[in-house]
Amino acid sequence: MEATAKEKYIRMSPTKMRRVLSLVKNKSVEEALNILEYTPKRAATVLRKAIQSASANYFASENAPKVTPGDVFIKQIRVDGGPVLRRFRPMSMGRVGRIRRRTSHLTIVIEDKE
Repeated sequence: MEATAKEKYIRMSPTKMRRVLSLVKNKSVEEALNILEYTPKRAATVLRKAIQSASANYFASENAPKVTPGDVFIKQIRVDGGPVLRRFRPMSMGRVGRIRRRTSHLTIVIEDKE
C-alpha cells in the first residue's frame, strides 16, 4: 500500500530543493527524517514536513497494515517547477533587468517494505 503527499507553490527554486532531495531518496521514512533534522538548508524543513504528512496519510488510511515506521520507505520523491514570478529591477543606462522568482511542486510517495 502506498500514500502520497503534495506540496505546491513552494517559494524555492527546484534546483535548490533537488540538492537536499538527493540526500533522502530511497531511504526509510525514519532515516530520512533524521537526516533532514540536521541538514542546514531551508529546503530541509519543507521536505521534512512533507514526509511527515505522507507518513501520517499512510498510517491514517483504513487499509494500513500493522507496520512500524521503520519499515516504510520513500518510493518516489520528485520536485517539478511551478509558475515563475517575474519581477523587474532598474539597471544601468535606463534598462530593465528581469528577476525570476521560481516556485516548486513537491510530490512524495511512500510505501511499506514487502
